[in-house]
Amino acid sequence: MLWIFLTAAAAPLQVARNALQRGLVGDAGPWGATLVRFLFGLPFSVAIFAVVALLTPGAEPHASGRFWLAVAVGAFGQVIQTALLLLAMRRSGFAVATFMQQTNLPLSALFGWLVFADVMAPGAWAGLAAATAGLCILSWPKGGFQSGGLLGSVLGVASGAAMAVVLNAYRQAGLALEPDHPIYAGTAAVCIAQALQSLGLTLILAVTKPAALKAVAVSWRESLGAGFCGAAASACWFSALAIAPAGQVRAVGVVELPIAAAAGRRLFKERLSLRQIVGGVATGLGVVTTALA
Repeated sequence: MLWIFLTAAAAPLQVARNALQRGLVGDAGPWGATLVRFLFGLPFSVAIFAVVALLTPGAEPHASGRFWLAVAVGAFGQVIQTALLLLAMRRSGFAVATFMQQTNLPLSALFGWLVFADVMAPGAWAGLAAATAGLCILSWPKGGFQSGGLLGSVLGVASGAAMAVVLNAYRQAGLALEPDHPIYAGTAAVCIAQALQSLGLTLILAVTKPAALKAVAVSWRESLGAGFCGAAASACWFSALAIAPAGQVRAVGVVELPIAAAAGRRLFKERLSLRQIVGGVATGLGVVTTALA
């Protein structure tokens, strides 16, 4: 059950990263803020891996072609997923895009089952279905879908599908590198993925939006907190994925939603509606069912 604790630990770290990253968009723009997540997380990821490597003397990593392909697909697929989500939000608005992006939860499980023969117990599938229903209730747009076009909805689903591929790719990377030591494999994969993402985004911004790159450099002090939380969250996510199927990890990972809701209520005095409470209960039941399956 180590993967459950790792996933549960990743959730509050991810909420903290998102909260810190939210204030960094400013002049850097969304892509600059995305670069912050990877670039300033990389030193912390390397430090975390160094500690794990020292504590895992029996690890025998196998950096095969399968590993490099999987980690590259995961790294660049994550950037593509972000781009698709941003486009969906531009076309259909934040609410519709967020709703359609929730397809990543069932798609992660289906993709892992069909392509990699990952096995999930019937209880885990039931929990995943409940969590998916809860997420749909929570993210249902207040104004419905009248304000969003078909293209925006398609882009939202495409973003969810891309995330499903990413999660399974990272799982395969960990399994290929060192299946007997998942935390070692997960933290090593984080380092390589973030290095590829940092290099790729830096080159793209240097050519297309040098002002955004300059804004990222100027805000380095403020970015360290987001970098640390992002690196720690990714280390937990990757390690969990090296142990359990992507669908189960993603289902338990939605525990971050009630954490985020609690933070919003505490910090911003946000009130929950009846619909949100029902969705939250369904999501919570799904998380517990999946974890105990």
